[in-house]
Amino acid sequence: MLRTRVKICGITRISDLQAAADAGADALGLVFYPRSSRLVTVEQARELRRAAPAFVSVTALFVNADRAFVQQVLTDVRPDVLQFHGDETPEYCSSFDHPYMKAFRVGGPGLEDATSVLSACNLYSGAAAWLFDSFSPGYGGSGLTFDTALLDEVRASSSARPLVLAGGLRPENVAEALQEVRPYGIDVSSGVEESGGIKSPEKITAFMKAVYRASLF
Repeated sequence: MLRTRVKICGITRISDLQAAADAGADALGLVFYPRSSRLVTVEQARELRRAAPAFVSVTALFVNADRAFVQQVLTDVRPDVLQFHGDETPEYCSSFDHPYMKAFRVGGPGLEDATSVLSACNLYSGAAAWLFDSFSPGYGGSGLTFDTALLDEVRASSSARPLVLAGGLRPENVAEALQEVRPYGIDVSSGVEESGGIKSPEKITAFMKAVYRASLF
């Protein structure tokens, strides 16, 4: 089995960025959703981007954002990947001519069964990855899990994009989730936090160790 890639999302402090990179995270997520406790300004994001070491990529997360703002972040922050976590259309996502992940809130309206999940995903065939999170009114970061059986048709599809699993992952349950789904990557936020936007170096280390152990089998 190839090693599962790990993105630690909701980074707001350079110390947390360094802890994530030191623990072996492959990617860091910066949140530009105004209602999130993990929100960063463009200036904060620029500082965090500059602090990111080589071989650790940076993802910029948006929820139904104005096109001009996304373009500003692209210009000023230079993220490696865009992540669209709202109700963005395929045309909107691809219009920036930049690698993007599309997030799907599994179990929510229109995504209640495995067939509808795959149908929704197939609209975003140009995505660099499909990310699957639990449904919550707050567009992610809720710490809630979902029934991974809803991903069965996506996993079986020959046209599926790389699968990134999110939603309620913690050091205690990530190994089981990896064994069930075998995703390309995983995305964690609240599961390695002390509070919203404040990461725990100890939880990050424990999470990464659990991922490495699970990836050996």
